[in-house]
Amino acid sequence: MRYSDGLFGRKEAPRGPATAANPPSHAHSAAPPSLAAVPRTGVPHQPAAATEQSHRAEEGAGSRLIVGPNIKLKGVEIDDCDTLVVEGRVEATMVSRAIQIAEQGAFKGTADIEVAEIRGSFEGELTVRGRLVVHATGRVSGKVRYGKLLVQEGGEIVGDVGSLGERAGNARSPSP
Repeated sequence: MRYSDGLFGRKEAPRGPATAANPPSHAHSAAPPSLAAVPRTGVPHQPAAATEQSHRAEEGAGSRLIVGPNIKLKGVEIDDCDTLVVEGRVEATMVSRAIQIAEQGAFKGTADIEVAEIRGSFEGELTVRGRLVVHATGRVSGKVRYGKLLVQEGGEIVGDVGSLGERAGNARSPSP
């Protein structure tokens, strides 16, 4: 059975009987007519198992959520996202690998991540286990904990700021 690309890359079986005398028509495909008219790029048809493996490989490369300019994402939890790119406004709780806030972007809430690059603004509670970079246009305010910190000239970081190493060091020091 031949499968065709449907909406969002899902595989859909062709509608109606597909025979040599009656090939599947694009008029009944799930894609809009404007997309159905676009010719294929010569990519050979892959069996379903090979296609699933290629999708898994793409997911392994990293999932990315981009909140574009003029978009506001409010009141959500963001989990299992390798990289969140904020070009608009986000009010959320996030546990992920990385965050990148563009110059016009703003994040308000709580984030527990590995790597952060701030060019816009972050307000709230930020825990960065790895490296926090506040660029010249960036502003971070609130409770901030980091593994390594780089603040470029012009960048701002204000509030309750401390190294994760300091917290771990205080926990290990014996009390008199």
